[in-house]
Amino acid sequence: MSKRIAVAAIGTMGDVQPFVALALALKKRGHSVVLCATNDFEGFVTGHGVEFATLGSDIQAFMRQSQFDNVMSKNSLLYAPKLLRDGQKIMKTACRHLWATAQDVDAIIFHQTTNFAVDVAEALDIPAIMTAFQPINPTGEFPYFGYDGPPPEPLFNRISLDPLFNRLSYVVQAAHQSYYDFPRDRMRAKLLGLRSRKRSGFSKNARGEPIPALHAYSPVISPRPGDWPETTTVTGFWRLDDITGWEPDAAFRKFLDAGEAPIYLGFGSMPWGAARNTEIITKALREWGGRAVVGKGWGGIKAEDLPDTVYTIDKAPHTKLFPLMKALVHHGGAGTTYAGLYAGRPTFVVPHFFDQPYWGRRVYELGCGPAPVRLRKLTPGILASALEELATDATFQIAATELRDRLVLEDGTGLAADIVEETIESYPGNLYDTDDVMETAS
Repeated sequence: MSKRIAVAAIGTMGDVQPFVALALALKKRGHSVVLCATNDFEGFVTGHGVEFATLGSDIQAFMRQSQFDNVMSKNSLLYAPKLLRDGQKIMKTACRHLWATAQDVDAIIFHQTTNFAVDVAEALDIPAIMTAFQPINPTGEFPYFGYDGPPPEPLFNRISLDPLFNRLSYVVQAAHQSYYDFPRDRMRAKLLGLRSRKRSGFSKNARGEPIPALHAYSPVISPRPGDWPETTTVTGFWRLDDITGWEPDAAFRKFLDAGEAPIYLGFGSMPWGAARNTEIITKALREWGGRAVVGKGWGGIKAEDLPDTVYTIDKAPHTKLFPLMKALVHHGGAGTTYAGLYAGRPTFVVPHFFDQPYWGRRVYELGCGPAPVRLRKLTPGILASALEELATDATFQIAATELRDRLVLEDGTGLAADIVEETIESYPGNLYDTDDVMETAS
């Protein structure tokens, strides 16, 4: 039976694009889907034939503001408070919009950045389904994805502390979650008419049970831990086919045909550090001397002063661009990492923050590229050396090809759609007394 499903996502293109793929998979099964995102993605969503509803203002403008650059490159203690306040205002506005849109839906699928959807679903007595593009459930098998330090030394040189340390590392995630919980606490009573309850982040529903969680990445790249709850599934990535019909224009085709396949460099949807990034890339490319394509994107990479062996490109779908490249250098976002590995291309990851260091480590551990180097530690010499490795080390290409052959067999959106349907059909209701619910605010 057809269901009405709302999807709530706030973030960059890499956060929104997979939800469009999932929405299309659900629509093919006869369901009605509305994708709720910030206004800057309306054209992208509707262009794929998916219904759009706003969650508020332009998230790209928020990320371009100077506080982001100051936090990343200067003094985070000085500049972060205002950034956090502005971000929480966005969350409160988004919660109001989702509440208005979700009045007639049967379920809400939400991204971890929109965990107020748990409260909206509770107020409407419908299921909430959490999604993530990185492993966020605590486990003893590996530390929190944001941890970027060395493993603990064995106790008495023989007793491994890894499982305990790994679980303790998720305290960092709980601290990060408080950023989203503050506006949620106020909105539960003021907007949704719900009494306060013990904070459970995005992991539990109104009955205190684990929320069904869809981890939208490949288990081949990051295997599912054995100690995760049964409600958590690693589905495979939600891949969106390109519908633009993009092909290299005449100038780009001429460049591609003029020599061996180039290496792609792009730092993704991160607007800070443009001047430094440009200087590093320019010096590294001159030192290395090989053929390259530089993607500008939001990253602010400038074309001036780059060597003749380099072609700059404003925008191109990764699914079409990456197969034309010999290898890749990028920031390590989940979607970009997957697109590169799905194309079977060796990769050097230069992570900025959040989950990017984790994906960089996984690429390296899978043998598909050099060890990742944080952007703040990157130098022209390090980048030139990595470019040379990518161009000459055949083992990277062998590993990337073997990995690609396994990735193409996955159907992430199909498995996710199965679980969404099963969750809606088996939902038992909130099962709490009506006295626990206050009158909903207007």
